[in-house]
Amino acid sequence: MDIVLDEITNAKMAELEQTQKDFWNIPRKTGVILNMFIKMMGAKSALEIGTSNGYSGLWLSKALKETGGHLTTIEFYEKRQSIAIENFKLCDVMDIITPIQGSACDVIRSFDDDKKFDFVFIDASKREYVEYFNLIKPHLTQKCMIVADNIISHAEKVQTFVDAIDNDDEFQYEIIEVPGGILTAYRN
Repeated sequence: MDIVLDEITNAKMAELEQTQKDFWNIPRKTGVILNMFIKMMGAKSALEIGTSNGYSGLWLSKALKETGGHLTTIEFYEKRQSIAIENFKLCDVMDIITPIQGSACDVIRSFDDDKKFDFVFIDASKREYVEYFNLIKPHLTQKCMIVADNIISHAEKVQTFVDAIDNDDEFQYEIIEVPGGILTAYRN
């Protein structure tokens, strides 16, 4: 059974799926998985690193609407963030999203110590994945989940990240073979 989305969101998702290559969006299958993970966990505070045009953020935020949660999403490029914000408004999720424009590393460094996330989705500069992980770790709750995209398609670029997760006793992880591949990590 596929996820049921409202008519406006369904139409917008279909439109965004046509621009997947232009905006490096995740495949629909990955979006559905992210949506399910949020709902299964009952996640309340999610961080997305790499907003692009908002496609993955829509999947995350639609689930967070159901859990009573909030999404903080970071995008480096102002033009992409502007497009994402318009998509969030159209799909009626802007009220639970805090979009931040800038370098993900700089933004994460600026978080207050008490800023915590129970779900993180990483889909930005592949070579920086390990740095994102190191920077967000102090902001993760116990029993949190990290999902990182392009683990198979960009294996060489993300290897230091995979090694960091693999060598961290606090996390168990698995790589799921969807298009591009995702790494899912759970903090014990």
